[in-house]
Amino acid sequence: MKKYIFILLASATLGLTSCSPFNVRSDYADTANFTTYKTYKLRIDDLKLNDIDKDRVLNELSKQLQSKGLQSGENPDLIINVKANHKKITDITTTSPYGAWGWGGPFGWGIGMNRTWTSNYNEGAIIVDMVDARSNKLVWQGIGSGISVDRPKAKQKQIPEIMAEIMKNYPPQRK
Repeated sequence: MKKYIFILLASATLGLTSCSPFNVRSDYADTANFTTYKTYKLRIDDLKLNDIDKDRVLNELSKQLQSKGLQSGENPDLIINVKANHKKITDITTTSPYGAWGWGGPFGWGIGMNRTWTSNYNEGAIIVDMVDARSNKLVWQGIGSGISVDRPKAKQKQIPEIMAEIMKNYPPQRK
């Protein structure tokens, strides 16, 4: 019996720790040798963010890259291009009148009404492209979406979290 309880608790813990509010994915070139990349340079041509968010993204990305053993340099092995975008999301929620009060008690005859709510918000995404500086070819790409663009306090917390989630997949683990 103790064995089953332990397995149940372990499964619940694993399920809770692996849940992320972000949708993160990455892809890489099979031909790239990621052990040869030692230096990088950030390119932010397409980073259309306000200055506060731009600093958050770039500072966290630099911190993540350095934790992976990469150093910033003027003659880099990798050009890191960072992009950000957002899209408008509309959530529609409808409730059904199960167990509506009416004649004859709580589950008797009566009229129930559906209720529908809509909420609109902006969801942000960050894209990190790593380009081999010698061949000028994309060798790794990480994308993370699910940032609450309309809520500054949430965004302040979420940008470092999503950058860490994106960079968790670099360097890729070959299969």
